[in-house]
Amino acid sequence: MVPHAYGAECGDRPQATISVIIPTRNGAETLRELLAGLRLQGRQPDEIVVIDSASTDTTVQVAHEYGATVVPIPLAEFDHGGTRTLGATIARGEFLVFFTQDALPAGRHLLARLVAPFDADGAIGMSYGRQLPAFDADLLAAHLRQFNYPEQSAVRSFDDRTRYGLGTVFASNSCAAYRREVLAEVGYFPKGLIFGEDTWVAGKVLQRGKKIAYVAEAAVYHSHNYQPYEELQRYFDIGVLHRSQSWLIETYGSSTGRGLTYLRSGLRYVRQQGCSSAMGDFMVRVALKWIGYQLGRRYRILPRSLAERLSLHKNWWVELSGR
Repeated sequence: MVPHAYGAECGDRPQATISVIIPTRNGAETLRELLAGLRLQGRQPDEIVVIDSASTDTTVQVAHEYGATVVPIPLAEFDHGGTRTLGATIARGEFLVFFTQDALPAGRHLLARLVAPFDADGAIGMSYGRQLPAFDADLLAAHLRQFNYPEQSAVRSFDDRTRYGLGTVFASNSCAAYRREVLAEVGYFPKGLIFGEDTWVAGKVLQRGKKIAYVAEAAVYHSHNYQPYEELQRYFDIGVLHRSQSWLIETYGSSTGRGLTYLRSGLRYVRQQGCSSAMGDFMVRVALKWIGYQLGRRYRILPRSLAERLSLHKNWWVELSGR
């Protein structure tokens, strides 16, 4: 992993076109903040494509107010990979930038910095930005963002798997950009994943000899305050992903070392914040994550009804029954 620093793009070369793609579902309040933040960017997107899954609030109206192209789909047709592929194939840009509806740009140069690695190095096929804790983030949510998104930018290649294991393919479509031709080469995002379409593509991009840039200077505010049982559910789904897409671990290795690093980091963070009362909560959540992950890895031998209760993504199990 090579450290890098990226600034806003400058120079006399013609700028490549940028398409922003946002899947939505009843996200009017946060979507308005995201679109307002994009309007303030120094480098403007050439188009914004919103793929809306049958919102019942004013999401579609907000998208139209900001000039977005809205593509409605039935709620039952939403798929983490397939829906983003639909947006990518509709969009016209050379660079495809994805956000989730609850990400808030942290500055005016987010877009310019997020796509700057593509101009700096032709081998980079994917970049993703830093996620800062949202304004309502609790202590443990804030620590998780600090742990996963450090202050230093870096570039990863396939060879880094020997050092970072599965962490080599860590990425997030909450704020990520792709060189269109590279995304097309790997077949865009696959349909039928429980989630983790960004991880899947990251693995394929690196396998093809391309690189991934983590751009700490391109930041959004984005985090989730999960309840303890939701922590178990999220890591159950991660276990399901790793079992159903076993090539990820076979190719990149496990994430056991990263888990131990997270445990030590969390304990240190809680002590530094002077919140000793949160120590027990943190340890319980670590245990629930481990249990959830182990159960997820064994989802094929669990009763379907139990697996569905253990999962955050209920619809996937309904679709699985039909496949």
